Amino acid sequence: MTRARLARIAASWRSHLLTTFSGDGDGKPQWVEAIADGDDDGYFGPGSASWAVHGGIPTLVAGIRALLVQTLHPGAMAGVHDWSRYREDPLGRLSGTIQWLVTVTFADTAVARRESARVGRFHSRVAGTYVDAEGHERPYSAGDPELLSWVHIVFTDAFLSCHEVWGGPIPGGADAYVREWATAGELVGVVDPPRSERELRDGLAAFRPVIKTDERVAEAVRFIRRPPLRPAMMPAYRILFAGAVASLPRDYRRLLGLRRSPLPVVTATRMVLWLVARVLGSSSTSEDAARARIARLRAAGARPA
Repeated sequence: MTRARLARIAASWRSHLLTTFSGDGDGKPQWVEAIADGDDDGYFGPGSASWAVHGGIPTLVAGIRALLVQTLHPGAMAGVHDWSRYREDPLGRLSGTIQWLVTVTFADTAVARRESARVGRFHSRVAGTYVDAEGHERPYSAGDPELLSWVHIVFTDAFLSCHEVWGGPIPGGADAYVREWATAGELVGVVDPPRSERELRDGLAAFRPVIKTDERVAEAVRFIRRPPLRPAMMPAYRILFAGAVASLPRDYRRLLGLRRSPLPVVTATRMVLWLVARVLGSSSTSEDAARARIARLRAAGARPA
């Protein structure tokens, strides 16, 4: 294969990946431009645990893991089944979630609050009923404290766990990441989110009697296993999926109907993440925009009156 053809394939992959993750083929949607504006450093800033974790390539695996585990709460699964567009527009839903994550991580506090309010307005429409683990019908809404807590805890656990496997050091360690990301939970209405790794583990354990598996879970797992990506990208995605499964505790895998591959998928996942990083480039447009904003603010503060 010629170097020119390899370059075209890499460019095609890069465009598709950036469209998947940001909704824009250049990786610079309008909401990234808003990150460069603002009047403060944001909730976290350079050197924070949140910047380290969410700016890292292991987030690709963490997103898969979070989606899998979130299906196990019947209330959360009912909301996805009844209201989500994931079958018709799965990549649109994914890019919307990424927009919130990246904005809260890198934008200034006003933009982060505005983006969280946007998510809250969407959640206000989501309501219905579901059958709980004991067979009782219960009402739900996306703003229920229990469901908000579940989604936040699973998200935090997934991104922390995957970074610990495939990422670098976390400034301040796991406790710093959980403590910082509690702020993001509070922005979308989570009450008393965990603020240490121990509290995070205790929070997960507290949900153990609530979670269950059923046909809706199996359907969602099948979809996450085989999303509508380009055929050329599926071999790499299958490895990332296998890596996400390998990172899960055994009881979650059992409930999800998944088995850990006997192959060295952790190492294979590391290789795929390295390849994706090479294709996308080492520079994050969101982090670059945040650093530009902070540099502007520092320069303005250093000027004489």
